[in-house]
Amino acid sequence: MPGFFSWIAGFFTTEKPLPPPATEARLFNRAETKEPGGTAEDAQRLALQLEENLFCWLLDTGPSNLRAEQSSSDRALQELDYRLANNKMEELPRRPMTLPMLMRALSDESGDRQKLSQIILGDPSLTDQILQVANSPYFRTGDHTIESVDQAVFVLGIDGIRNVIAAAVMRPMMAARNSREALFAQRAWRWGLTCARAAEFIAKLQNEDTSAHFTVGLLPALSYITIRRELQQICRAQRGGEEPDVVLIRNALTRYQWIASQLIASEWSLPPKYHAYLLSAERPTPDQEQAALIDGMVIGSREVLRHAHQRNLPEEDLEKILHLTPEQTGRVRAALKAVLSEGARG
Repeated sequence: MPGFFSWIAGFFTTEKPLPPPATEARLFNRAETKEPGGTAEDAQRLALQLEENLFCWLLDTGPSNLRAEQSSSDRALQELDYRLANNKMEELPRRPMTLPMLMRALSDESGDRQKLSQIILGDPSLTDQILQVANSPYFRTGDHTIESVDQAVFVLGIDGIRNVIAAAVMRPMMAARNSREALFAQRAWRWGLTCARAAEFIAKLQNEDTSAHFTVGLLPALSYITIRRELQQICRAQRGGEEPDVVLIRNALTRYQWIASQLIASEWSLPPKYHAYLLSAERPTPDQEQAALIDGMVIGSREVLRHAHQRNLPEEDLEKILHLTPEQTGRVRAALKAVLSEGARG
C-alpha cells in the first residue's frame, strides 16, 4: 500500500528533533471539544490515569519509575521512528499464509462450513491454535471440550469462529521468546483479549461489525510486543547489548502504538474499514456517536486491572470517559467479569 506508507511518512522526519507525544497519540483518546470547564479536562485526566495504571502493570513497575527522566533515548526513538516511517521494521509480524483464504471463506455468505474447516485443517499448527483458543475461557460456551475444527465451527458459528481464528493467528506472535519478555507478553496477551472481547460486546450492542472490532481490538496488544522487540533490537545495537528501560519502552509504546497497529493491518491486507476503526480510535471526532473500539479499550483495560488487583479508576469515574449508557456499561462489564473469573478458575 504505497499510498498508506506515504501518508504515514508524513508524520515523521529524521532531520528534526522528535516532537512530544500529541494528545491524540495516547491510548485512550478524547476528541477535542470547545466545552469549557472541567468535564472534558476531567475525562482527559482520568484517561491518562488509566493509561499510566495499565503501563505500570504491563511493565511491572511503579508510577515513580514511569515518570523518571529518560536518558540516552533520543537515538533509539529516532531509529524506531525511521523504521516505522520507511517500512523497515524487522519485527513486524508477517501475514500468515492461510489468512487470505480464511478471510475470503469467512466473508463469503454462501460458503459452507466444510470448506472453512478444510482450509483450517490444511495448516496443522493453526488447527492446534484454534482448538486451544476455542477451549479457552474467553471463548468457551459450555462445559464440554471442543475436540475438532468441525465442532468449533458448528458450536461457535461463523462470527464466533472468525474471532477464534483472529486470536489463534496472533497468539503465536505474542508468545514470549525468552524470560525477559515473558511477563510482558503474558500480560499484553491477556489485556489484548479482554479489550478485543469488550470491543466485540459493544459493537454487538450498537449493531456494528463484531468480528472486525474484535480483530482491531487485538492489534494494539500485538503492536506493543512488536514495538518492544524492535526497541530491544535497536538498543542492543546502539548500546552494546543494553536493554531499554521502562521509561523508554513506555514512551515508544505511547508514541507509536497506533502507527504500528496500522502497519500490521496493512501488512496483513486487512479491509479498509479495519484501518478506519483504528484511525477513529487514534483521532476521534467530537461528533463521534459510536466508539466501540475506544470504549472497548477503556473498559477492557479497567477490568483486566481490577481482576489483577492493580491501581485502577474508581468505578464512579469510569462513566466519565465512555460513550456508553450506564446500562450498556454494566452489561459489558458483567460479560468481561464472567470471562476473567472463568479464566482464574481455569
